[in-house]
Amino acid sequence: MLDDSLKTQLAAYLQRVQQPVELIASLDDRPASAEMRELLAEIAELSPRVTVRFDGADARRPSFQVTRAGADMGLRFAAIPMGHEFTSLVLALLQAGGHPPKVEAEVIDQVKSLDADLVFETYMSLTCHNCPDVVQALNLMAVLNPRIRHTAVDGGLFQAEVEAREIMAVPSIWLNGQPFGSGRMELSEILAKVDTGAAARDAARLADKPPYEVLIVGGGPAGAAAAVYAARKGIRTGVVAERFGGQTLDTLGIENYISVQQTQGPRFAADLEAHVRANEVELLNGQRVEALEPAPQPGGYATVKLANGAELKGRSIVLATGARWRKVGVPGEAEYANKGVAYCPHCDGPLFKGKRVAVIGGGNSGVEAAIDLAGLVEHVTLIEFADQLKADAVLVKKLHSLPNVTVHVNAQTTEILGDGSRVTGLAYKDRASGEARRIDLAGVFVQIGLVPNTEWLRGTVELSKYGEIVVDAKCATSLPGVFAAGDVTTVPYKQIVVAAGEGSKAALSAFDHLIRSPAAPA
Repeated sequence: MLDDSLKTQLAAYLQRVQQPVELIASLDDRPASAEMRELLAEIAELSPRVTVRFDGADARRPSFQVTRAGADMGLRFAAIPMGHEFTSLVLALLQAGGHPPKVEAEVIDQVKSLDADLVFETYMSLTCHNCPDVVQALNLMAVLNPRIRHTAVDGGLFQAEVEAREIMAVPSIWLNGQPFGSGRMELSEILAKVDTGAAARDAARLADKPPYEVLIVGGGPAGAAAAVYAARKGIRTGVVAERFGGQTLDTLGIENYISVQQTQGPRFAADLEAHVRANEVELLNGQRVEALEPAPQPGGYATVKLANGAELKGRSIVLATGARWRKVGVPGEAEYANKGVAYCPHCDGPLFKGKRVAVIGGGNSGVEAAIDLAGLVEHVTLIEFADQLKADAVLVKKLHSLPNVTVHVNAQTTEILGDGSRVTGLAYKDRASGEARRIDLAGVFVQIGLVPNTEWLRGTVELSKYGEIVVDAKCATSLPGVFAAGDVTTVPYKQIVVAAGEGSKAALSAFDHLIRSPAAPA
């Protein structure tokens, strides 16, 4: 299962295990059980502190428990955790073995103080780059609190269970036998949902924060670059973000950021965060912003209001809230979200193995999605509104070479059809003839671009007709002392490298504003 290079790396990691770890496997006669047996045996050979047993009694087979020897830690994998989940396995081994997690002490205390029996199940796929964050967060909770149990379930390995629970998107989290959440969730988000007093405690803690000289709203590449540039000027800098990393967390491969030949989105996001923290920036993650109140007088402090009721103040503000996937806006899309309607082919594609799906969108993202899906599913139908595909020629050529792909251009999606519980088809109109048509399928992947996250700013700063923040060459908005950068603005070309450059520019403009504006009382 593990090649020599991977074994060498894993053996080095396992040297950090401080307490004996036991792997307890529950197997059957499926080929996957033989693979799991081989994997666990190889791991046990790499460290004297790791042992393995094959007499487990878990109902899910194949599966295995990771526990501290002599304990009954509620951490299980109903999966062969390779691919994106290999890191989850390594962390589980280290944390079960007493290696301290890289989590703030107050978060650890919060997990330990949860006073309820919580049984989590995460349905994931090994190709999903969003799933490991959920799996790792819940695994850590199971390590820290004996009343918390968590099983990571590979949907491809337990397809009957996935179909019975009508799971059509990953990661899908269940708590005590009921749906809890879907999509990427960080530890702070999970805790906010299960710890009912967390929001009030958070608001009280944030209320004591002194004003910032530069307060950045948003933690994607633009926000991170702004934070680094502002902090390097020696001024008090803060970042408030709902999800640090932004869209990069949902990006599988990054190959066009200059000087970084190739990386993955989550790793890129982690590097952004590390760079920001290395510059003594105060990072307030997991916080949703709801309103911006301009400074009442020149040189005064603007106020950023958070969803939990807290307020933060800054002499200058940088808005870098980015964008999100644009929705088609047709009947059935909302009703069947995560029930056949998906926005991440890398994450959810394996759930549609052997089925027929559609991709809406003929740009690069849509064509790339269709190409990727064609290797997994029975058939892909690509629907494009315009009269020709807008993707790069090399991608279009590759798409047309695939035998199980059909392309319809000049086609307007009119409805996503379903039976009440899942997608069954898609209706579209031929824009040339006006004829209404229908396609029978099991899934629809929407890939039609982005919409800026500016709903909370309407009526506060000038927005374009597309909802983007209008900025000038120095990233200044219509409000003095308020700047903006990245995909949320009118600057063309929504690219990571462009966003980072604009974020740097916004911070420099904010600093210039501060040194030219006498400070007013807070």
